[in-house]
Amino acid sequence: MTEAQWDLLLRVVRGEQVSPLPVAFIIDSPWLPNWYGIRIIDYFTSDQLWFDANLQAVNEFPEVIFLPGFWSEFGMCTEPSAFGVRCVFPANEFPQAHKLLRSTEDIADLPVPDPRTDGLLPFVLNRLKLAQPRMEAAGHRIRFAVARGPLNIAAHLMGTTEFLMAMMLEPERTEQLLSKITEFLRNWLELQMKCFPTIDGVFLLDDIIGFIGPREFETFGLPWFKRLFDYPVSIKFLHNDADCRASAPYLPQMGVNLFNMGFEISLNELRDLVGPSVTLMGNIPPRDVLAAGSPEDVRRSVRELIRSLKDKSRVILSCGGGMPPGVSTRNLRAFLDAARSGGDTE
Repeated sequence: MTEAQWDLLLRVVRGEQVSPLPVAFIIDSPWLPNWYGIRIIDYFTSDQLWFDANLQAVNEFPEVIFLPGFWSEFGMCTEPSAFGVRCVFPANEFPQAHKLLRSTEDIADLPVPDPRTDGLLPFVLNRLKLAQPRMEAAGHRIRFAVARGPLNIAAHLMGTTEFLMAMMLEPERTEQLLSKITEFLRNWLELQMKCFPTIDGVFLLDDIIGFIGPREFETFGLPWFKRLFDYPVSIKFLHNDADCRASAPYLPQMGVNLFNMGFEISLNELRDLVGPSVTLMGNIPPRDVLAAGSPEDVRRSVRELIRSLKDKSRVILSCGGGMPPGVSTRNLRAFLDAARSGGDTE
């Protein structure tokens, strides 16, 4: 992320009026490798191809804030790998992390991983360290410490259904698991901050909070997210593109000031839920419009979104979730054209 982009992001989060509305997208392995013309496995295993793909994206669309920017990751296997899960990497499909815990009884013996040495995390960090001089030469800096959230990781360790059942049937063991994961995540976030002093943001991704109600979130979500966002950084960014209605009212208590949601809720409805202090990043349909639609479909959707906004402060235009596979350069340019027009028909 360039200095100008970081400054723009800070201005929006502070509530300053910005015109035209800024555009940002979360980009990672589901979209970037195939857009660049390589396989996902090549993106994961070649530092040069990973760097070149990210550099091509930021150069092709300099007006877009790509978050978190030069994201070093191995898909959903990134953090679970530190716990010892079996990771499967097909050549050009998304990697899979297979569950590790056979029952809740295994939680007591689950060690807290060391992010300096365990799983894929040393490779994540070393890739960034090796790339940092070239990133900075291109005008970009590492701004975010990034991790999947505690419920997301727990679901990978146990299986989603098993984890949700454990919440209801064995709450004490569930909290023990989340406590261990949160301890690990704090160590992981702090290690990233120590390695890269330019970091001034925390970015967590957790869709599992969209599968539980408000009472469950108060017990199994809120306390852990408050700990994970309890850092003196300027941007506290949460992604949850599942149903966010149960957890969204708690975003200010969590410390979140930037939120990327799923597309099945309007920004106006979400603003009523979260209040005025949280910047909202969305919210056109990612698959059916941004990826599968025509350029005119994209323009129409962005224009309708802008015209629908009751309040344009603390809004960043994006899709509802991360950039999906198959989004073309033409459709991204159509998105930017509509954003520049401010909702007017050209």
